[in-house]
Amino acid sequence: MEDRKKAAYKFLVLMGIVSLFSDLTHEGARSILGPYLLLLGASASTVGFVSGLGEFIGYALRLVTGYISDKTKRYWPITIIGYAINLIAIPALALAPGLGWVYACGLIVLERFGKAIRSPAKTTLASFAASEVGAGKGFALQEVLDQIGAFIGPLMLFIVLTVKGNDNKLSAYALGFAILAIPAAVTLILLLVARNKYPRPHEFETTPAPVTGDGLRSAYWYYLVGIGFLALGFADFPLMAFHMTKTKLFPDNVVPVLYSVAMGVDALSALFFGRMYDRKGMTAIIISSAISMLFAPLVFLFRAPALAVMGVVFWGIGMGAQESILKSAVTTIVSKERRGTAFGIFNAGFGAFWFVGSWIMGLLYDRSLPLLVIFSVVSQVASLPFFFKTRSLMRHAFEDVKVSG
Repeated sequence: MEDRKKAAYKFLVLMGIVSLFSDLTHEGARSILGPYLLLLGASASTVGFVSGLGEFIGYALRLVTGYISDKTKRYWPITIIGYAINLIAIPALALAPGLGWVYACGLIVLERFGKAIRSPAKTTLASFAASEVGAGKGFALQEVLDQIGAFIGPLMLFIVLTVKGNDNKLSAYALGFAILAIPAAVTLILLLVARNKYPRPHEFETTPAPVTGDGLRSAYWYYLVGIGFLALGFADFPLMAFHMTKTKLFPDNVVPVLYSVAMGVDALSALFFGRMYDRKGMTAIIISSAISMLFAPLVFLFRAPALAVMGVVFWGIGMGAQESILKSAVTTIVSKERRGTAFGIFNAGFGAFWFVGSWIMGLLYDRSLPLLVIFSVVSQVASLPFFFKTRSLMRHAFEDVKVSG
């Protein structure tokens, strides 16, 4: 029989490649959604509302889909259905010039709906293997592969906009979305290959998570509130792209490149902070949060391209740390039998805060950029006490396990 840890690594790599092509598709699309909606006639508040609503639906429905995945244990079928909806919606955005911005907004929400279906089940599948190799390291490996796709996707669209943008901007954007049908199809094929090769990934995890009572249960809820405040003040990239396009900080075709830069930083950040999490625990999210909260003033307050790029880099650091540590902490705290539900509750709360924050920042953008920045920074600062409390509770809980063991 194949060595368990080696097989777990192979499974994580294969699922990471699935995520690579998936992110190539939807992160490529995300990099130009703000300017696309602007060209279609949408306002800044509409971009903020739709971005936030999409994220809210994408996270809130995980409360239901996570519970269903735990009750049915049908992790693979749920994952495949969610990916199919998630990825089909994106190439359909190519039809928006003839159908209007309301149609485009509907597809943006539908894409997030597909992610809501597949995310708890897919993350639970990955958590089985990640527990075998180290939660921080396992999810960091997935995030690095994931972000390679997120880096390539916007670059593809940069090329399309550079070559075709001088003829007709709207048609160039539509062509970009149509091309994304190719990586979307590859994603679904690779997902079916993974399902065939590893039909029972729960067998990777043989050691149950040391859930011991009130200490870790409280840590889970404190962590949820902390991540919620972090999400409240964390702007979605379409609003940042909208701002950089509207103020002419950068040409239209450069904005996807900036998103690629953010995704490259995201990958390196995930690897660095994921490994730090395995060694230092919650200290990793505390450090990354303190760094990333600087993005808003740099992007929105100064009309200096160099500072905006620096702000995008800080934003990428925060995204990478969240993607790896968020999942790692839940995996550490919660047993595998209840992990789908735990991911669902956690992501629903995260999405609710993200939606409210995105909507508020979209409204503030039309009124006062300094107020937008203050809201963003204060919200993220408010997360830090909850992370410190989570760290304390987790340390005490695991010390109790060692003593009782």
